Amino acid sequence: MSRRALITGITGQDGSYLAEHLLDLGYEVWGLVRGQANPHVSRLRKHIGDVQITTGDLLDQGSLISAVERVQPDEVYNLGAISYVPMSWQQAELTAEVTGMGVLRMLEAIRVVSGISPSRTPGREQIRFYQASSSEMFGMVRETPQNEKTPFHPRSPYGVAKSYGHYITQNYRESYGMFAVSGILFNHESPRRGAEFVTRKVSLGAARIKLGLAKELRLGNLDARRDWGYAGDYARAMRMMLAQDSPEDYVIGTGQTQSVRELVEFAFRTAGLNWEDHVVLDAKYTRPAEVDLLCADPKRAREQLGWEPEVTFEGLVTMMVESDLRLLAESARPEDEPFSPDHW
Repeated sequence: MSRRALITGITGQDGSYLAEHLLDLGYEVWGLVRGQANPHVSRLRKHIGDVQITTGDLLDQGSLISAVERVQPDEVYNLGAISYVPMSWQQAELTAEVTGMGVLRMLEAIRVVSGISPSRTPGREQIRFYQASSSEMFGMVRETPQNEKTPFHPRSPYGVAKSYGHYITQNYRESYGMFAVSGILFNHESPRRGAEFVTRKVSLGAARIKLGLAKELRLGNLDARRDWGYAGDYARAMRMMLAQDSPEDYVIGTGQTQSVRELVEFAFRTAGLNWEDHVVLDAKYTRPAEVDLLCADPKRAREQLGWEPEVTFEGLVTMMVESDLRLLAESARPEDEPFSPDHW
C-alpha cells in the first residue's frame, strides 16, 4: 500500500514541490488548507495533479486533530508558516502564533490522535513528523558555516518563532519518543517563490525591465550574503529525513554563499541588462535587525542522507529569470500564478 502524507502549507512554494516529489514516489498526498473556498486549491491541482484536500488551521487545535483523524497519515510535513521575514515585524504576534505555536498544535494533534502519553509510547508504525526549521534561527551567527550544533541567535520575530518550533519538535521527540525531526533549511528559491522575496523580486524586476514594463528596481541591503539553493532539491531532503531509521535534525544547504549584489548582477546579465543602470537603493527595504551572512555546513546530510543539491546558483537564477520572462510575456499579473504566499 502507498504511504499517505499530510502537508501543511501545500499551496506555497515548498509544499508544491514536496507534493510533486511524493506523488512521483507513489504517495497519496493530502494538503491542509484554511477554508472551503480557498482559490489556490484549484490552481494547485491544475499544476500539481492528484492532491486531496482537508481543511484545518494552524491557529485552531481542534481543526488539526480533526484533520489528522480524517487523513490518518503516515507522515506529516509542517511547512505552513508566515514565512516572509520583513512581515514578521509588522505582525509579530500572528507570526508567533502561526509559525511558532502552530508547530506545537500540530504535534499535539498527532500525539492525541495516536494516543501517545508519558505512559504510552508510540509503536514502530507511528506517524512521522517533519518540521520546517530555518537558517534564520542562526541570525547573528556564532560561527561560519553553520551546522546542527551552531547556537541560535535569531534577529527577527520570524526567526524567534522558528526557533520555538524547532525546540518544541525536539522536546516532543525526547519526551514522548515521537519520530519528529526538523530540517534547518537555508534559503531555497524557485520560479514559484512569492514575489515579495528578494530572489523573486530581482528575477521579476529584471524581466519587467527587459520587457519594457518597468524602468527601475528598488532594493535594500545589497551586501547581505546567503546560501541559496533550489527548492525542488530541498523537498527531496525533507522526505529523506523521514525515511531514516531514527529521527535526527539536519542542516540543508549548498555550503556556498553569494551576495544580493551578485544575485542582482547575474539576474540582469541573464536578461541582457546592466544592473547598475536600473537598480536603486531604498532605505525602506532595510530590516530593523539585519542578518549579514548565512552559510550552511551540510556535511551530515551529505554523509547520512546521501543528499546533494543538483541545481547550481547560476542555474537557479537563470531558471527564475527565464520563467518570469515567459510569465510576463503572457500576463503582466504575476499575482495570478498558482502558488500562494499566504499558505498557512
